[in-house]
Formats: sequence, C-alpha cells, structure tokens
Amino acid sequence: MKKPAIRKQYAALPWRHSGASREVLLISSRDTGRWVIPKGWPIKGLSPAETAAREAYEEAGLGGQVSKKPIGEFEYGKRLGNGSVQPCRVEVFALEQMVQHPDWPEQGQRTLQWFSVPEAAEAVDEPELKDIIRKLE
Repeated sequence: MKKPAIRKQYAALPWRHSGASREVLLISSRDTGRWVIPKGWPIKGLSPAETAAREAYEEAGLGGQVSKKPIGEFEYGKRLGNGSVQPCRVEVFALEQMVQHPDWPEQGQRTLQWFSVPEAAEAVDEPELKDIIRKLE
C-alpha cells in the first residue's frame, strides 16, 4: 500500500513577555484535547507567515508581529474526518502577541493557556516542536 505524501502546513508559535521571561500560548486540539499550536493548510494569496498569523487569529484570537522566516519545523500525523492519518510537515513562525481579540472564529471550541517556555515544551507531544519552543528561552 502506497504511503500518503507529506503535506505542508504553517503554524504560529505565539509568545509574550512576562517580566524577565517569555510565555508561550498553547491551544487544545478540537478532537483529542491535547496541547498544540495554531496551524493549518496553506491559504491561497497569503504567504506562509501570513497564513500562520491568520491561524493564530482564527484558532486563538491573537494578533501580533509574525516572523518573516520560520523558526523551525516539525512533523506530525493529522487525523482526518475519515479516520485516516495525513503526514504533515509544519513550518513554525514566531508570533509576538500584541492583542487578544474579544471575538474570533473558533472561540469556545478550544482551551487557551499561557505557559512558561519549559512548561510549554513539556506539554506538547512532538519532540521537534518541544525543541522549537525551547529556543524561545
């Protein structure tokens, strides 16, 4: 049986200053409830960085300054509606949180929580994403 091709996604790693350190925002996935970062498929007409920023708004209500270049990438298996798993390679863009919008498209569908950098790295499942988060310290 042929393996499915790896598809590209773009993600935002939202962070903010908290005193002398940084905090990272994680969101719960809609299906399993595990901690993830906002991510999604490419959006026609938007650059990868702009797509990542759009996902941060749609999934977490965040606005801010997004890095122009990715700070890393990781792989994971996205469970699709039909039960199959789509392998994905995700380019991650840092997003410094500037605003939390009062309303956003996926409001109420996910839990949002700010973590210290070490706590956020421990909370996510993907080893490569753990390493990307730790780079923020």
